[in-house]
Amino acid sequence: MSVQPARGYFGISEVLAQLRADFADISVSKIRFLETEGLITPARSPAGYRRFCAADVHRLKYILAAQRDQYLPLRVIKDRLARLDQAETAPHARPSDGRPASKGRPVTFPPADHGSATPAAAAPAATALTRRELIDAAGMSEALLTELETFGLLRRVGRHYGSDALQVAQAAVALTAYGVEARHLRAVRAAAERETTMIESLVAPILRQRGAGARELAGRTAGELSALVLRLHGALVDGALAEAGLAEGGLGQPHADEAADRRGMQGASA
Repeated sequence: MSVQPARGYFGISEVLAQLRADFADISVSKIRFLETEGLITPARSPAGYRRFCAADVHRLKYILAAQRDQYLPLRVIKDRLARLDQAETAPHARPSDGRPASKGRPVTFPPADHGSATPAAAAPAATALTRRELIDAAGMSEALLTELETFGLLRRVGRHYGSDALQVAQAAVALTAYGVEARHLRAVRAAAERETTMIESLVAPILRQRGAGARELAGRTAGELSALVLRLHGALVDGALAEAGLAEGGLGQPHADEAADRRGMQGASA
């Protein structure tokens, strides 16, 4: 696909096609959620469809990379973007014709793994978290954290939680908005444990090899297997939803995402 179509914008299905190579779990729903949270502000066509420019796609890549690579909460990412937007709209940053830069469309972003957050903001992503740090970073309650521990979704080592705890907590917080309770997530935990056991069995022969690079190779192989298992898991869920008549549109239907976008237009501003 070319960097930018001749018409000067991308439809939501074209944005998904660009992002899926690096972010396999991206979906129409996630893009809509990021818009609802105010992190992106795509334009709208007269008919109400979302229209993304190249800067919108760049912005999405930055957000998704910051979530995946640094485990940053959306509020931290939003603060970073706000500072970048403010810098872009400052008088010295205006285009040569004197017009202010378009709000929500900064021209450049720092790499997600070398952003401008203060050390205090970035620390939770790189270090183990205390109970209070996890609660604050995920925006969760004490009660929810206790429930997640009770049902085995979060575990402490000593007084700290591991680097994956923030992602688990953030997902659990988001799911509570749909009425999902911690006890409902036991099946997800059990499935993850079964998949992990399978991956461990597959890399076990590598670990038994003698050689300085055996453990590194095993780690790399485990990561590749994990990505494939997650992709398969997502495809199976998507397929099951499609059979139930709940899918937003498959990859084999180029304009299905636009149809889904149209169904979600009620109440959207033109």
